[in-house]
Amino acid sequence: MDTFRFIKARDVSHAVQEASRSTTAQQGAEIRFVAGGTTLLDLMKLEVERPSQVIDINHLPLGNVEKLPDGRLKIGALVRNFDLAHHAIVQSEYSVLSQALLAGASAQLRNMATTAGNLLQRTRCVYFRNTALACNKREPGSGCSAIDGDNRTLAILGTSSSCIATNPSDMNVALTALEATIHIQNKKGERSIPIDDFFAVPGSTPQHENVLEPGDLITYVTLPASRPGTKSVYLKLRDRASYEFALASAAVVADVVDSKFNRVRIALGGVGTKPWRSREAEQALEGRAVGQSVFREAAAAALHGARPHSENGFKIELARRCLAYALTLATTAA
Repeated sequence: MDTFRFIKARDVSHAVQEASRSTTAQQGAEIRFVAGGTTLLDLMKLEVERPSQVIDINHLPLGNVEKLPDGRLKIGALVRNFDLAHHAIVQSEYSVLSQALLAGASAQLRNMATTAGNLLQRTRCVYFRNTALACNKREPGSGCSAIDGDNRTLAILGTSSSCIATNPSDMNVALTALEATIHIQNKKGERSIPIDDFFAVPGSTPQHENVLEPGDLITYVTLPASRPGTKSVYLKLRDRASYEFALASAAVVADVVDSKFNRVRIALGGVGTKPWRSREAEQALEGRAVGQSVFREAAAAALHGARPHSENGFKIELARRCLAYALTLATTAA
């Protein structure tokens, strides 16, 4: 691990001021915020992340979950995954989020990991984490070793000739289905970004995983007001029952009236280069009667255009079955 300057932020303004001090072209790589550190510290030890300055934001007042007057739920950037998963409002009104958080990592990691940190969780692709191997995400222009290498766990949606790395987060899949909004502050002010616009597909610039600019600090996330009668489910399929990343997962938020889909939102995990919102599956379901044939049709639509590689072609059928069963659970849940 390289040496670095460590700063404790006094407040949000101080944090973004310190994060904006660098004027070099590589500012985004030079300065990092740290809270739980469950991803950042690992990557610094591996010398994948090599910041010259780390800003501790643990003491900022961003650790609360609260209902806003308009019914939205506000989730502070520093809310720990454990606390969010077990929050009464989340469990009762946004259960897909609680389920996703509890399906991820271990109890020890959930006690440390934060909402903003999870949003910024980086891929588990073995080539990204090994500095001896070519990776366009880590070193632009070096090549993608995964395309012709060990790609069993990697993406089949949103890929490019430059990168097929998978977004590893469970929480982000649930937040995508819930249509969350990410709130950001920098020295210029505040802005809000819908979650589906927050993440970037790799294209020819896989090093850019989201739309954050140097000096940006995520301050909180909001969820739309919950709709009475809506059911939600997160289903995760993996190689072992715990402490494992998804091979395929599905988040379903469904409002069913008279056995027909009135409104449905779907996101997939484990198969995309970002949390994958499937509007194709949503369109195949809305206004349709609940039933297995409709579920299979929606699942096929969700995986249309998937581009498998040498070892991960099985993910197409796995993801289809995952989504179909998640829809079954969401429409039969008590």
